[in-house]
Amino acid sequence: MEKIEHRAVIKFLTKQGKSVQTILEEMSSVYGESCPGKTMVYKWHTLFKQGRASLEDDPRPGRPIEVTTPEIIQKVEKLILEDARLKKKQLAEMVGVSDTTIFKILHDHLGMTKVSARWVPRMLTPPQKQQRVECSRAFLDLCNEDQDGVLTRIVTGDETWVHHYEPESKQDSMQWHKKGTPPPKKFKVSQSAGKIMATIFWDSILLIDYKDKGVSITGEYYASILERLKEAIKAKRRGKLTKGVLLLHDNAPVHKSRVALASLYKMGFDILVHPPYSPDLAPSDYYLFPKMKKELRGKKFSSDEEVKEAVSAYFSDRKNIFFRGYT
Repeated sequence: MEKIEHRAVIKFLTKQGKSVQTILEEMSSVYGESCPGKTMVYKWHTLFKQGRASLEDDPRPGRPIEVTTPEIIQKVEKLILEDARLKKKQLAEMVGVSDTTIFKILHDHLGMTKVSARWVPRMLTPPQKQQRVECSRAFLDLCNEDQDGVLTRIVTGDETWVHHYEPESKQDSMQWHKKGTPPPKKFKVSQSAGKIMATIFWDSILLIDYKDKGVSITGEYYASILERLKEAIKAKRRGKLTKGVLLLHDNAPVHKSRVALASLYKMGFDILVHPPYSPDLAPSDYYLFPKMKKELRGKKFSSDEEVKEAVSAYFSDRKNIFFRGYT
């Protein structure tokens, strides 16, 4: 009965015109740990927007759908473009097909693989490969002129979700035990619905912004963060603004929005060109965020404020050498 109650709430809030994120946040504040996940909320929000009336599951005789149609492939591709961190199981639930079908679509039809927790094309097109080469050469040429000077000018940043609870990975929870004794049991636990979006800029930590509930990250919002970043650099890195800031961030739409680019131009920041589908070239994706989240795994936080305190404590314990060589 609980899932029917959840669906009734989602239906009511959808009829009020509220977004998936707003619905998830309102339900999380009421239901806490029993709140449905984003995948479930997204699925039923979409169904109710399309006019569905029933709260019950559709009859599903037999195994999940294994048919791969152009419409299903297109739907999977659209979801990946909206959120490149979706897992196969989440995609399967959202599209209504099996995990196996999702795997085939991602690998065989879309030619994608996962890099640094993001789905990216497994086989980049020749122009995309050439763009990676050109970006790398341009950066090497820049370093050849004055490597130390260039490296001291760089600031990088990105957004990431930090959950109130993220279970330990199998590797994190490994324990020593004597030969012949049974290994400790590990029960499957899901990450919490409660989470907060953090935007972090760093050479070492310069600025951490936490998005308020119900607020969307738009070009205007990102531009306001960039203004605060400039003030943080002015206060914490004397002389860096005079040398000229080199900003490295990815190609997210808000980063490339007209208002964000206008803000960067106004502040005099130069942009290090980042090739598409290249989280392996983004220090936040391949280094900073995984390190931070590994430390927070297995810890339960009861509020956004506790998450913020844990993130601050983690970075305050890092020595400068932690940040060297990665920006």
